[in-house]
Amino acid sequence: MANTALGDMGRYLKEMLNLLEDGQRELAVELETGSLSRSSCPGPLQGDGQNVANICHLVQELMCEDTEDGDKQSHNRLQNVGQNGHMALLGHCLTAYLSMLNKDGFRKLTTRILSDTTLWLCRLFRYENSSAFFHEDDREGLVRVCRLVLHTLYEDYASEGYAAFSSAQPIIYQSTSSREGLGQHICNQLGLALSSLCTVPCNTVFGSQHQMDVALLEKLIKEDLDAGKLPLLLIANAGNSSVDRAYRLGRLKELCVKYSMWLHVEGVSLATLALDDMSSSVKRAVHCDSMTLTLGPWLGLPAVPAVTLYRHEDPALSLAAGLTASQPGEKLRPLALWLSLQLLGNEGIVQKIRHATDLSKQLMERLKTVPSIITSVENDVSSPEVLFRFSPETSSGAYNDLVEGCSTEDRDIMDTFNRWLGERLARLVPVGGVDVVELEDDGTCVRFNPLMTAAGLGTQASDVEVLVEKLLELVPVLSSTLRLRDEFRREVQRHSPFLSLMEDLAWPGLGALRYNPQWFADVLEDKQLQEVEKMNCELMKKLQEQETSILFSSGPEYGTARDRIFVGMVTEDLVNEDISHLVNTVAALGREIEENGKLFENMAEVVQRGILEAQLQLQKDSEKRILEEGVLRQLPVVSSVLNWFSPWEASVNGRTFNLTDGLLDSTEPTYSSKAQTSALHLPDTPTTLSSRLQGKGRKLFLHSEDAGTVTNPGRDSADTAADEAGVSSMPPAALNTNPFSPSSPGPPSVDADQRPESHAGPVVQQDDSLTSKEGRLDPTAR
Repeated sequence: MANTALGDMGRYLKEMLNLLEDGQRELAVELETGSLSRSSCPGPLQGDGQNVANICHLVQELMCEDTEDGDKQSHNRLQNVGQNGHMALLGHCLTAYLSMLNKDGFRKLTTRILSDTTLWLCRLFRYENSSAFFHEDDREGLVRVCRLVLHTLYEDYASEGYAAFSSAQPIIYQSTSSREGLGQHICNQLGLALSSLCTVPCNTVFGSQHQMDVALLEKLIKEDLDAGKLPLLLIANAGNSSVDRAYRLGRLKELCVKYSMWLHVEGVSLATLALDDMSSSVKRAVHCDSMTLTLGPWLGLPAVPAVTLYRHEDPALSLAAGLTASQPGEKLRPLALWLSLQLLGNEGIVQKIRHATDLSKQLMERLKTVPSIITSVENDVSSPEVLFRFSPETSSGAYNDLVEGCSTEDRDIMDTFNRWLGERLARLVPVGGVDVVELEDDGTCVRFNPLMTAAGLGTQASDVEVLVEKLLELVPVLSSTLRLRDEFRREVQRHSPFLSLMEDLAWPGLGALRYNPQWFADVLEDKQLQEVEKMNCELMKKLQEQETSILFSSGPEYGTARDRIFVGMVTEDLVNEDISHLVNTVAALGREIEENGKLFENMAEVVQRGILEAQLQLQKDSEKRILEEGVLRQLPVVSSVLNWFSPWEASVNGRTFNLTDGLLDSTEPTYSSKAQTSALHLPDTPTTLSSRLQGKGRKLFLHSEDAGTVTNPGRDSADTAADEAGVSSMPPAALNTNPFSPSSPGPPSVDADQRPESHAGPVVQQDDSLTSKEGRLDPTAR
């Protein structure tokens, strides 16, 4: 029955993983094609539920949620889930299943799992006769160990709590290069004051910057004892993220024994305890009182707990400190690690650690051949961690050495360049797993820590070679940019006050500049500042349109300054003359943008003045029209009757404004010329003209002998077009416009030769009485 349930669980887990992997490949294709569309807003819980495939697809979408910012490689940086990872995931599934066992079966199972795992780890890392505490947070083991020491040194701590410290304040010692926030976290969890934390500086001697100053530590311990304080615990590092790799653990252990202190060691170099050729500095870690091991990153196992191994003889105090699991979930916490260790075996575990150290040695040897690259703590070749940074060659005498004797500005610039180098390498070779770390003495460095990344990313020796190749491509860019920075500064200062050099040590590139218009001053209003920002934004767009390999940007992503242009890295083929041409181009484009802006401003002022003048003239014409019409035409009822008997056609002409000449004129000539040429500009199409003529019984084409009409060559084309359209161009005075006349005779005929050539009066529609009996249009009937 149990075998069937476990088999079903394994098959179900395999199906789930296959669905997740297939969904990941599909989402990768959608991300590449840009067809992925989804909403991350939470929705209601569906009443009928969903199937497993839809739920897995939703999980995949949430996993790829961070790729919407344009980074299409982030979904590929997920940890590879191989056979070992599947076993760890199966352990998490079994944890929930085994929690349903009866008490006796559950107790026997958890006791066996805890005993096996503790025994294997103690023998593997040569830490015999110790107990193990498994925890999710890698800091929790140190917190529990500190509580164990408090229970040991303060007998009334369990009953009185913090009041037990009234006799002597406990002191915890750590290095300045320890993990950030580690000491504060311990004090917060234990309820200790921050004054209980003592930070010991590192040595300042070259070659040992990352070692705790043992002499100073002993001096601080004596001062605390003289002040009535109680030294509690010392935190030593064996190669963590802050590179405390060469600690004199033997000397530190002697101090702890002398002053009855607890020694706790942590760091990635503890993984080399599983190797036969471990370094002597790490070998002494087996004599410490406790150590924390992070096996998940070392072995590439997902979501397995960290382990704190400690030596203590009183199990009651261990239980009081929380180092002994009491809840069912805590007792099953080592299950995933128990399964994974059995799958890997002793040789498999050692092989993974050996592979990581070999990658570090390979990179260390290759970095010795790369110019302008120096490594940190070069003598410690056995460390699984490699740190390097870019430093210009000092043989040319152009730059000072950055390790000692350099200015703060030069150090900040080099930190910026090394930060750019690390981020660029991480983007170009994501499987390499490099990142950026800040060191107190060396500044910003690039870190290669395969023990923490190689198992998850699958880093191989070929990836290290690719990493070195990319580094060889980037080093000349860094050297060229650093060499031309001074020339860029001189050229920008030469174009002052139109160009200003903007100091920004956090920008990796030639530098930053700003174009200043002629009206620029030291103190500007908000509107003027916005105008300067807008002008520089337009200048940056024009520079980005230029055919050049230099990057122009608005600055860092989270920067606040938008009134400047940032010039990025340059290639090694550029010389000083190219920088001069670059700055000249920036100044020329800035002047062009400023002149175009002035043209638009002047045009806006001219148009505004023209509008005001036109409004004033129209107001005067309106007042003049009211005076001409008289008072009676302004009355509502009287004006209608008066306009009926005696129409008044006075109107106010509009105004036109010529942008070229800046002159204001009336619209009357415009409408007059348009009325004269409207017939020419809009002729009838053959289709509409033929349909109208055929509707009146006329032939489509007429010869002069058939029509019996006399053509007059003196008539212009406008009159001919008017005749064909059936309209008259006579002035209004030639017609009888009185609608109340008892007899309204037809319009008198006017000879074509006597007809005026052009009129500005209204046109009147011609009726059918002008046609002859034959149904032809007779122009002489007028």
